[in-house]
Amino acid sequence: MRALATLTDDLFAPAMVQLVDDAEGGVRYWPEVIDPLTARAWFDRLRASAAWTHLQRPMYDRIVDVPRLLANYAVDALPDDLPLAALLACVQAKAPAPYSHIGMNLYRDGHDSVAMHGDKLHTVAAHHPITLVSLGAPRRMLIRAREGKRETVAVDLASGSVLSMSHASQRTHEHGIPKTRRSQGPRISVVFRVRPAPSSSSHPL
Repeated sequence: MRALATLTDDLFAPAMVQLVDDAEGGVRYWPEVIDPLTARAWFDRLRASAAWTHLQRPMYDRIVDVPRLLANYAVDALPDDLPLAALLACVQAKAPAPYSHIGMNLYRDGHDSVAMHGDKLHTVAAHHPITLVSLGAPRRMLIRAREGKRETVAVDLASGSVLSMSHASQRTHEHGIPKTRRSQGPRISVVFRVRPAPSSSSHPL
């Protein structure tokens, strides 16, 4: 694999692309799971009606804004006015798991981002994937190996696409959405996780 490989969705994209391989399925990308009209309608509904929050966090000696909006829902208490149950069905068709939690990010423009990271393993159940649906404007995700040559894959997450990352891949790779100076429309990522038992620590998106 080259140090940086780029995958861009197009009309001839295969049904599934294997980005990272491991014994639990690795990182897989399906570019055309939801049709464009439905994806747009779901984006509009979530952007207008989800319970978005604007968080702050300490960084060194100051408090800074988290550079995106967040919303969180339990799978067993999904609101009827949001298309989360339909999104869950789309995810279950590609990367089935007993998902218990949905976290969402709203990237309002190219200034919003998330730093390279991996999910903390104690916050997600072992052997189950972390799966996300992208809605809205395409946005580039970087997936980088933690060791060796630290090879990086860049994938342009298209609206209506699904990306699934194995639990094991959180040990070997990190991922993030970098800032961009290009003109960038808003994007929502809808992320499905299997949380450990309630007595374990939780980790917000």
